[in-house]
Amino acid sequence: MNKKTLLGVVLMSGLLAHQLNAREHQSFDKDWLFVLADSAGMQKSEYADGHWRRLNLPHDWAIEGDFSPSNPSGAGGGALPGGIGWYRKHFSVNPKEKYDRFAITFDGVYMNSTVYINGHKLGTRPYGYSTFEYDLTPYINKKGDNVIAVKVDNSDQPNSRWYSGCGIYRHVWLTKTMKSAYIPQWGQYVVTSPQGDVRVKVDFAASGNKMKLSVRNTIYDAAGKIVAKSQGVQEQKLKVKNPHLWDIGKGYLYTVKSELLVNGKVVDVATSTAGFRDVKFDARKGFFLNGRNLKINGVCEHHDFGCLGAAVNEDAMHRKLTILRDMGVNAIRSSHNPPAPELLNMCDSMGILVMDESFDMWRRKKSNGDYARFFDEWHKKDLSDLIKRDRNHPSIIMWSIGNEVLEQWSDAAADTLSLEQANLILNAGHDASTLAHSDELSVNSLLTQHLAKIVKEYDPWGARPVTAGCNEPDPKNHLFKSGAIDVIGFNYHHQWVKDVPKNFPGKPFILSESVSALQTRGYYMMPSDSIYTAPKEWWLPYTDPSFMCSAYDNFHASWSSTHEETWDVVKHNEFVGGQFIWTGFDYIGEPTPYAYPARSSYFGIIDLAGLPKDSYYMYQSEWTQKDVLHLFPHWNWLPGQTIDMWCYYNHADEVELFINGKSQGIRKKTVYGAKNEGDAFRKSTEYHVMWRVNFEPGEVKVVARKNNQVLREQVIKTAGAPHHLVLKKTYQGSQAFGSSDPTTFVEVNVVDKDGNLCPNADNQIFFSVSGEQDASGHGFLKTPRILGTDNGCQTSLERFTDSHRKAFFGKCVVVVKGKGTLKAQAVDLKDASVAL
Repeated sequence: MNKKTLLGVVLMSGLLAHQLNAREHQSFDKDWLFVLADSAGMQKSEYADGHWRRLNLPHDWAIEGDFSPSNPSGAGGGALPGGIGWYRKHFSVNPKEKYDRFAITFDGVYMNSTVYINGHKLGTRPYGYSTFEYDLTPYINKKGDNVIAVKVDNSDQPNSRWYSGCGIYRHVWLTKTMKSAYIPQWGQYVVTSPQGDVRVKVDFAASGNKMKLSVRNTIYDAAGKIVAKSQGVQEQKLKVKNPHLWDIGKGYLYTVKSELLVNGKVVDVATSTAGFRDVKFDARKGFFLNGRNLKINGVCEHHDFGCLGAAVNEDAMHRKLTILRDMGVNAIRSSHNPPAPELLNMCDSMGILVMDESFDMWRRKKSNGDYARFFDEWHKKDLSDLIKRDRNHPSIIMWSIGNEVLEQWSDAAADTLSLEQANLILNAGHDASTLAHSDELSVNSLLTQHLAKIVKEYDPWGARPVTAGCNEPDPKNHLFKSGAIDVIGFNYHHQWVKDVPKNFPGKPFILSESVSALQTRGYYMMPSDSIYTAPKEWWLPYTDPSFMCSAYDNFHASWSSTHEETWDVVKHNEFVGGQFIWTGFDYIGEPTPYAYPARSSYFGIIDLAGLPKDSYYMYQSEWTQKDVLHLFPHWNWLPGQTIDMWCYYNHADEVELFINGKSQGIRKKTVYGAKNEGDAFRKSTEYHVMWRVNFEPGEVKVVARKNNQVLREQVIKTAGAPHHLVLKKTYQGSQAFGSSDPTTFVEVNVVDKDGNLCPNADNQIFFSVSGEQDASGHGFLKTPRILGTDNGCQTSLERFTDSHRKAFFGKCVVVVKGKGTLKAQAVDLKDASVAL
């Protein structure tokens, strides 16, 4: 986190502290009790819970379990357990408490949560991604113990096409206000213009006839200086002179404080950040931000953090965004559900664009237990809550009302298939008879209009377009036919992109989901100029004993493409506003093209442990101004074996490869020029170059030149036998996120005696931690805790929370919370330690 972001956090903390006289908003995460069981009476305040496990939220119980083919989530859900869990929290209220209204907010509970206070049922919320609030006031005991009890029922599985997690996996908050007059949840609505205009609407609840109510709005810049102020009625307009614009990588934020006054006295306060920026989608020129034409270089992201599961961890979240930003990513799609509020806060401050998405299904189910069974009753509440919660975030540039919903077709025939079959058939194409064939709108088209109307109703001033991820590219798609989709979004079908201006005249366009390349970090299938697809067709099973996919950009799903192929379409078509690649990081679940024991995805540009795959550097060479020279694969093969060496580079005219000092030729990037010259294989594209060489032990070196001057060099040496471990802190958490024990990510490398990475090492590595010594040097402070381990292997069945992990192609990662020392040991290897 940079200094400017830290300053913003400090200033916001000061403003929140200042408003405590008007309301109290506090974390309610600590000291909960938990049990994975279900029996009568657990909701009652007198229930004996002394034997339950004590923990702090957020919490995901599934990530603590064992992988098993018998777990009903299936490999698509990560092969981890579900079940029913109960949480309980005891708390008391000061009898002299000046506040008399108490509300509890859950940022997300997966799923089917029912909440009780002192035995009284407050309500049930089925959707696992919605934020919701309950009023505790009528049931609060001010003279003794209060008990919040939460039942979480994630037993009806499968209910997701990816790993969902289980439990109260996002933060919980307690808010205290006055019953007589207060600002309700999400009652502050702020919209800005790039010219400095600010429009603020504040809803409030009040009781009593003799109240003189007014609202005072104050706007602060990032330095805490007041730049605009007004007082009046519910809706006000303010002006900020010469505003700093919010931009990509420059998330300049203002703070808007709205005070509710009764008879001139402040009784409640709502605070929000705001940014000034101009967003425009154009049918001919693509996407514009602040008048500048640029591509949306986005990725789709699920909500899990690999070995940490679904439980929100701000350090893990910031690490993920930092790795993506360094690749050149400027946009995130919250796939396929409302994101955690903290993700939006970070995107605001880091200057990252967001497509905020609501649902993965509407009325038609994709798995037996999914949200479709609740859609009719809950969709309006869930969608309107999403819009009200998130509409003040400057990072959000569009709303998505759905992803690959089966309502695109009259009859998709997918709801009778298995989860794995449904995943595949979504992009397999459908008979033309299932599309719209008249001007009269179908039920599905009317439903699309209905959802878009909800968005516009709750964000009427935002001018954000409505989109949807559609994998039926035909304009007779029922969603497109509705006319309610402002920005046409294709999931895949890059071959159809050239016809978009003809098929959707006057409509802006993006690839809402793209690529779906399949890769295992460190594994290479040759010849590399052969393209491998798996499965060949959606109904054909795919098997390979390796359970791996090639890390060259030459392996993709049957409905998709290589990274280079789709990027070429986006880059060279001006009307394409950009893309959201499936996916930035690997995620738990959906292990296409394999089944169990594969239990996590192959789609990521970065593996599940957060280690970049080779394609990461292709994007970095195209999407950033960083100097890139990336040669791969490794240089440990059989003598005489034919090896394809690839190189991604930029800012250079040419690159030359040397093996043990002997030149293997100069390569220059070109648009498939090598094929035109009659070569038997693809030496170069616009995005990479390659050499087909014979392996001999020693070293391989690539040299990049510009104007005949050497710019950069990279050397890879043949590694000897594994000798010792090297630990490298790749991400150190920050206390700015509110934790006194930041999370640290440590990369572990197995190297030879000279420090060269051993690319085929799979040693079992054991981890231990010790606490930081106290000032006397004789005792220890709080001992750090190993949160999880991972190596990016999609078939590793080691429990994520274990304190050991096999190296995978020479690497693994361990995640530790707290300060102290981490030690790594392995049989026959010299151990290593690092201070946290």
